[in-house]
Amino acid sequence: MDNKNAEEQRLAVPDSYKNWKRWGPYLAERQWGTVREDYSVNGEAWDFIDHEKARSNAYRWGEEGIGGFCDSREILCLAPVFWNGKDTILKERLFGLTNNQGNHGEDVKELYFHQVSTPTHSYSKYLYKYPQKKFPYEDLLLKNKSRSREENEYELLDTKAFKKNKYFDCFIEYAKADVGDILMKITVVNRGPKKAKIHVLPQLWFRNFWKHNKRFERPNMKATSDNSVLSRSIRNGRYYLYHEDGEQLFCDNETNNKLIYDVPNEVPYVKDGINDHVVNGKATVNPEKNGTKFAVWHKLKLKPGEEKSIKIRLRKRKLENPWADFDEIFDQRIKECEEFYGDIIKADLPKSHQTIAKSAFSGLLWTKQFYYYDVYKWLFGGPGEAKPYRTNARNFNWQHLTNRHVISMPDKWEYPWYAAWILLFIWHHL
Repeated sequence: MDNKNAEEQRLAVPDSYKNWKRWGPYLAERQWGTVREDYSVNGEAWDFIDHEKARSNAYRWGEEGIGGFCDSREILCLAPVFWNGKDTILKERLFGLTNNQGNHGEDVKELYFHQVSTPTHSYSKYLYKYPQKKFPYEDLLLKNKSRSREENEYELLDTKAFKKNKYFDCFIEYAKADVGDILMKITVVNRGPKKAKIHVLPQLWFRNFWKHNKRFERPNMKATSDNSVLSRSIRNGRYYLYHEDGEQLFCDNETNNKLIYDVPNEVPYVKDGINDHVVNGKATVNPEKNGTKFAVWHKLKLKPGEEKSIKIRLRKRKLENPWADFDEIFDQRIKECEEFYGDIIKADLPKSHQTIAKSAFSGLLWTKQFYYYDVYKWLFGGPGEAKPYRTNARNFNWQHLTNRHVISMPDKWEYPWYAAWILLFIWHHL
């Protein structure tokens, strides 16, 4: 082991002893509009929970985020949220078109880059480009829908969203101090010619595993100070989240039944509570500072070319000063990442080819996702649940199949699905 670099040494440790892969970028980049979340009568997956409903409807089988991290069973999720002050919604998830909206089918309409990651995700870096102008949701939808299959797609760069470089580079980085000690840094750079404001909300939440399984009691998050939050769950114990400054916001990862189905809500502060509070100023966050979904609200004003960073630390044990070694750990993990790729990529390759290889390896590592799908429960409901009413019992012959694992995907926005064409596509790309 002496001849191995630091990342290779982590890989050599048995998971049963010290699982360095317990946390990673396993959060899907799209859960809305997927078959697993389809509980419609006629099997209309793209419409049952569309992009518009996604912020208000709690998912059953998974979660999503932009450059997010979660544990390998997706019990607890961590991801950034952005708002330029002009959009009518927070930027919590990637936008795209479903099959019946795009002239070439489903397609994500965002600019994001999986920049680098080590195999244990001891260091990972992601870049999201966010316009300072109002995001052109409607324009992308209408223009693509009006085009034929023979025409080119209408992309985000075809809009005026990035005119005169009026956008933010949002770098999302993670470094692990240990298997249960996750450091997150969000660095925002103003690429535009004028001062610009941006709201950054690092968000921590529980996947809603308690709603459909009575064995599990509802978990909880609560403020323990102005700069720390304690999360507790029967499934993963305690985690302490530390943050610098910002305003703490709490709600619950529960469906806004009143908005979507016009029936009373089961809890007073539902999933879209943080969105409605920040964007519309509504009293939709819990003043008692507890719930199952949490965000810390930062308001930044950046000069042209200026950058600012926000630090988050999520760990299993309390820490008196979470920032004392924060920068040192990041610097060390970045150095180890470079050493790892320096050792596995042949030095005699041209530098440009080395860069491509590093990006390709990192892309495959970033596009892992937790995938959960129990076909029997999806068809017939779990213990104590009413059977879903469907005229189209899709996958009826696959009742023996249960997936609950981290899998590799060529594209985490394009969800995995059991179809001959998509299996061939994935096999070809892997």
